Amino acid sequence: MPYKALHDLPESVRHTLPEHAQEIYLAAFNNAWEEYKKAEDRRGDASQEEVAHKVAWAAVKHSYEKKEGKWQKK
Repeated sequence: MPYKALHDLPESVRHTLPEHAQEIYLAAFNNAWEEYKKAEDRRGDASQEEVAHKVAWAAVKHSYEKKEGKWQKK
């Protein structure tokens, strides 16, 4: 289900990503949640939530990269 605020994100996201990256994640997740609502819009048998998380991580990776165990802006 879509997230309303950063504190609603999964703990693994909140404790791993900087605040700006969390904002990117939240926006991308919520957008993908709506975009891939219908099963026929998703590949294979992936759930709506699974696809939304994959899209959110991909969005974060456009602006951030993991260096020495920490996410940093590119």
